[in-house]
Amino acid sequence: MSGITPDVVEAHGLSPEEYERVLHALGREPNLVELGIFSVMWSEHCSYKSSRFHLKQLPTEAPWVICGPGENAGVIDIGDGQAAIFKMESHNHPSYIEPYQGAATGVGGILRDVFTMGARPVANMNALRFGRPEHPKMKHLVQGVVAGIGGYGNCVGVPTVGGETNFHKAYDGNILVNAMTVGVADTDKIFYCAATGLGNPIVYVGSKTGRDGIHGATMASADFDENSEEKRPTVQVGDPFTEKLLIEACLELMATDAIVAIQDMGAAGLTSSSVEMASKGGAGIRLDMNKVPCREEAMTPYEMMLSESQERMLMVLKPGKEAMAEAIFTKWELDFAVIGEVTDTGHMVLEFDGEVVCDIPLGPLADDAPEYERPYVSPEEYKAWAAVPALGDVPESTDLGADLVKLMGCPDLASRKWIWEQYDSQVGADTMQKSGGDAAVVRVHGTQKALAISTDCSPRYCYADPYEGGKQAVAETYRNISAVGGLPLAITNCLNFANPQRPQIMAQIVGCLNGMGDACRALDYPIVSGNVSLYNESKATGGGSAILPTPAIGGVGLLADHDKMATIAFKQETDAIWVIGGKGTHLGQSLWLREIAGKEAGEAPAVDLKAEAANGARVRELIAAGTVNAVHDISDGGLLVAIAEMALAGNRGALLDPIASAAEAFGEDQGRYVVTAPKGVEIPGAVCIGAVGGSGITETRDGGINVDLVALREANEAFFKDWMED
Repeated sequence: MSGITPDVVEAHGLSPEEYERVLHALGREPNLVELGIFSVMWSEHCSYKSSRFHLKQLPTEAPWVICGPGENAGVIDIGDGQAAIFKMESHNHPSYIEPYQGAATGVGGILRDVFTMGARPVANMNALRFGRPEHPKMKHLVQGVVAGIGGYGNCVGVPTVGGETNFHKAYDGNILVNAMTVGVADTDKIFYCAATGLGNPIVYVGSKTGRDGIHGATMASADFDENSEEKRPTVQVGDPFTEKLLIEACLELMATDAIVAIQDMGAAGLTSSSVEMASKGGAGIRLDMNKVPCREEAMTPYEMMLSESQERMLMVLKPGKEAMAEAIFTKWELDFAVIGEVTDTGHMVLEFDGEVVCDIPLGPLADDAPEYERPYVSPEEYKAWAAVPALGDVPESTDLGADLVKLMGCPDLASRKWIWEQYDSQVGADTMQKSGGDAAVVRVHGTQKALAISTDCSPRYCYADPYEGGKQAVAETYRNISAVGGLPLAITNCLNFANPQRPQIMAQIVGCLNGMGDACRALDYPIVSGNVSLYNESKATGGGSAILPTPAIGGVGLLADHDKMATIAFKQETDAIWVIGGKGTHLGQSLWLREIAGKEAGEAPAVDLKAEAANGARVRELIAAGTVNAVHDISDGGLLVAIAEMALAGNRGALLDPIASAAEAFGEDQGRYVVTAPKGVEIPGAVCIGAVGGSGITETRDGGINVDLVALREANEAFFKDWMED
């Protein structure tokens, strides 16, 4: 008797139908070790069983794409024999339960995804979503997450150069912590995870295995309930100093010819790393569990295989290279153990105390894992369910200047200085533009090239119209990268949604993916890596609150010459201020509507992808030619907010032509930029709306806007300062 009861199956997150598939795959009942391995490999977090069908529709290829989805991270060619390697991952559930370690290990995991492919990490980014600031738990969560990101990134020596942070009541019971890492490698030194070579040794390196993080992947594949706090043991504990040693040791070994394949131990730990390596190589794998380095007494094979202890890697080495590799890891004070070998059986076989404790065919675990085409409602049915109020009659603003001050002080637009001052953005000495601009810019060390990086998503748009919201998330990163002068090349993503078994939520997933796919095709901007995080909802908040659909996008672009990089700051008095992309009129789903008029209503702004591509190309040309000296895309808050941000960054005011309405001042129409150019320089096709000058944002008519920069800055910096000092 194996002791596998229906309750045990349910506790492992498998449905009765999925358990039947396990029985069919094995031809017998599994033991507990085998059930645990099926459980994590078939979890939503590892198998993408609810999204795989739709993910296949996304564009993933371009001449500059070296490796698309399926490996640890995506790889693109950036010229001169160099590649950028990058990915974005979620650590949402762990960060809600244990914010410091949840966020820290999220950073550690994404760093490993990148350096396991041979890249030296050069930049970290993040995308964070929190609930209402007044929620009793929220300050603790924000403080813990920010400290965890900063603590890990700062200690490991990789700069955290940017990101985004939003607040909305939909995240009260389930915050989102998405981490992104970008690295640089030589194109002839990229490492993959396919295990090959009969008899080749399988090597475990890094930290010892403990009992932390067991069933982390399964926990991340279920929604929260009242007992979420009890899941604290499923949160991993990170050590950034060990990770730094691991980076250096791996890169040193990668400079030799010893490695056949390499994989980090992330979600599902030793299980997923060994299964992925063997299945990708079309091989089998045999592991001796007695040889796994453990830091706790009497660990069982079940615990060893499912532990998500951090800072661990699995490698396949060429025969005879073990001693040389061991010397490198011993020098860096890391564990090194030969724990098995590559076989030709197509099975995963685990031995412990001289007995076989697991024998599973690899096919059903990986490539043949369940794939569901879950039902979803039509766009019309979704609209009826979402019940977004019509825009209706919007009261005209009585004071555009007062509205601007209030907007600049609201949680979504307030200065993030309190956050990014906790991150070391300068370590490595290659950061050229950090938080506060449109995109982070990091020099490719020793060259004139630089990478531009942006993370973006507007979940309120995605809820109102998943298709347009998906388009906009991609377009926003494209715009931000173009605004610093970079050519957008590819994206990674982190697809955060609620329960896919609800047809309305599945409609959000399908709609957002369709929008993303169309935007990527139109902008020649493929998806090269990504992550799916589902079941982001909480019964604990009462009534089953789901997050807003949040397909966070991480974009990467290339500046051929970093000396031509643009920034948002106004540069000199009398420069003319121009708008590319037309005047705004769209107040639906805008921050002005929410913060000033108190309504979350109306259609999301439409994204004209043809105009987006044309305007982006135009802006890049103007920057490359040196025609413009400040550039900022118009996004949350519309035109007046963009101008205020440029003024605060340059500490110079703006003298504006009359603004007719709130729609013109704060409309969030897409595909638009504000640029400045020296007086007398014409920008064909753009509209001149004023000039740089004065000590505030001033409109040239009686009774118009007149807001002093000092007051604007005070409002902008007050939110975090007041909240955290409270």
